[in-house]
Amino acid sequence: MNTKATEQHPLGFFLPEQAKLLMLGSFPPPRARWSMNFYYPNIQNDMWRIMGYLFFQNKNYFQVEGKKAFDESRVRKFCIDKGIALGDTAVEIIRLKDNASDKFLEVVTPFDPANILSQIPACRAIVITGQKAMDTLLSVIPAEEPSVGGFTNFEFGGNDMKLFRMPSSSRAYPRPIEEKAESYSAMFRELGLL
Repeated sequence: MNTKATEQHPLGFFLPEQAKLLMLGSFPPPRARWSMNFYYPNIQNDMWRIMGYLFFQNKNYFQVEGKKAFDESRVRKFCIDKGIALGDTAVEIIRLKDNASDKFLEVVTPFDPANILSQIPACRAIVITGQKAMDTLLSVIPAEEPSVGGFTNFEFGGNDMKLFRMPSSSRAYPRPIEEKAESYSAMFRELGLL
């Protein structure tokens, strides 16, 4: 029997009113690795570098100058302006090791997709950024897993939706930012956001 304590999600969902895309990871890293109080907070994670590279032609656009931290207000404004909602597929986990690896996360409670999607009625696409997040999502929605860089179509709550699978933004997936950004670029173009 696992005696480790469960951990509740520390952020809650970020749901801009006109969000067209819901980005879902698995679960935030331990707080000691945070550089801001928002999604993808680990300075070692490349998500905000990918976004900076794609939308501003500057992979360091979201980084605080002279600090190893992302600019939370700039990130939030960008997500609101682009209609990007953020969350994670797990709301309660057990961390089997004290690190940020999905491999050592045991999902206790997945998120409730009907509740979240009802709060962002313009959303017609979900993007997943890792295998643990994909496995957790597929346990709660009726969709087929797309290949990395691709998407599948599914129906949820009476709406036609797209499910995208993007390369992990984690440094544990050692690819250049520019290479990872190619897949993200295709997704954003498909959705009319880039």
